[in-house]
Amino acid sequence: MKRVYVNEEWCLGCHLCEYNCAFANSGARDMVSALKGKPLVSRIRVEGDGRITYAVSCRHCTDPLCVTCCISGALRREDGVVRIDRGKCVGCLTCVLVCPYGAVAPGPDGAALKCELCLQNSCGAPACAAGCPNRAIVYEEREEERS
Repeated sequence: MKRVYVNEEWCLGCHLCEYNCAFANSGARDMVSALKGKPLVSRIRVEGDGRITYAVSCRHCTDPLCVTCCISGALRREDGVVRIDRGKCVGCLTCVLVCPYGAVAPGPDGAALKCELCLQNSCGAPACAAGCPNRAIVYEEREEERS
């Protein structure tokens, strides 16, 4: 299965992945109307200490703790992708607490927010990877990893 992988040695810390993600998931036709003057709502985030930067995104685990611990059944694993039904989410944020990678976050409306590989929009591939100028974020199939 294809997944988002981060090559931290190539990450510039430019945050373009966050902007591309927020735009792709905004439903707007252009980036300016989607983001200008609005808080950035991204499903990926860049972290680091200045010397080393890297993007944190959902790893779509084989046996995801977030899905197991979701009390409302809002999180599910479907075709290898961990998806969230934000309408079912009750905002308990247990998924945020149990994710070992810190990839689930509270959204602006209180419901959980996480990467769904841009499957719900028409990008074709995750916008974070498509918009990364240095190819630090890639969307590819690799030998199965345990997660």
